[in-house]
Amino acid sequence: MRAIYENEVKGKGELASAFLEEKTIILFGDSAPDTLKDYCYSIDVKDASAAIEAGQVLEIDGKEYKIVLVGDVVQKNLEALGHISIRFTGEIDGLPGTIVVEDSEVPVLNIGSRIRILS
Repeated sequence: MRAIYENEVKGKGELASAFLEEKTIILFGDSAPDTLKDYCYSIDVKDASAAIEAGQVLEIDGKEYKIVLVGDVVQKNLEALGHISIRFTGEIDGLPGTIVVEDSEVPVLNIGSRIRILS
């Protein structure tokens, strides 16, 4: 598998772990609105080298999670704003800006955590 997207957590809002009970993490680039910054993990805005699709693998700090759903605006939001939600529920439904991966424990993200999408 090759990486089609790579990034690194560069900041963490004070309330970024607020959605852990919902098995969700939120990523956002530097343009996050003030009302959301505290709830997000901050990343740089970067393009993917290919389409992000179900069946690929999300890798966080070396641990792999199978992607089961990619919302309609994930690619656009990620590349324009660095903004997506990642849900670790395995549910085959989600908001347009959400990647859903297999049901699993939510990883602990820290500054420096590496995020990759593998195809």
